[in-house]
Amino acid sequence: MRAFLGIGSNLGDRLANLQAAVNFLDLRAGKVVGISRVYETAPMYLEDQPPFLNAAVVVETGLGPIELLRISKEIESEIGRIQRERNAPREIDIDLLAVLPQEEFETHELSLPHPMLLERRFVLEPLADLEPELQIGRTSIRQRLSEPDVASQSVELYGDAKLSIHRD
Repeated sequence: MRAFLGIGSNLGDRLANLQAAVNFLDLRAGKVVGISRVYETAPMYLEDQPPFLNAAVVVETGLGPIELLRISKEIESEIGRIQRERNAPREIDIDLLAVLPQEEFETHELSLPHPMLLERRFVLEPLADLEPELQIGRTSIRQRLSEPDVASQSVELYGDAKLSIHRD
């Protein structure tokens, strides 16, 4: 299975937090086979907080969605995420966005594809780096990015910052 995950951070050393998430995902979740560029984005929902750095990764994994979610939450904790109110600042956030082969999945813990994916340019831009024609419902990532309600959201490349896979 190919899993698409979004990663974000707006507290501490944001870029180092994203890099740690990539490293841990590669060690524990499967093989990271793609990493997007890094974007700086304005916070949504709770706007009185620092800007985020966001990226996306693709992982080839033999894990199921619930196990991948569990490992992602463990990684967040190890990187130093402190639980706060919903949409509050965070050291690291790892979200399972979608899987291929395309699968709809619904439990009280997880919904796939991620129910807010198509509303958030900070998720769509990194996904477009990896798989612009990925279909979510009847819409491709590329198509959705051109729509005015998404195109108007503030998302900028974060200089020449790059995340990489560190394998020995």
